[in-house]
Amino acid sequence: MTTVTNLNQFRKTKARKDKRASADENAVKFGRTKAQKDLEKARAEKDRRDLDGKSTT
Repeated sequence: MTTVTNLNQFRKTKARKDKRASADENAVKFGRTKAQKDLEKARAEKDRRDLDGKSTT
């Protein structure tokens, strides 16, 4: 005798997997970690301060 499969549950599980796969793809394409964002912000701020310090106005 075979087991009974709940099709609603199967459909929802498949949708979750598809959504997760799509999110993972987007994270690879566009995502940066918080540490990377903070580092980039700190470097930009330092560059700005260095440039302001070197100006001769």
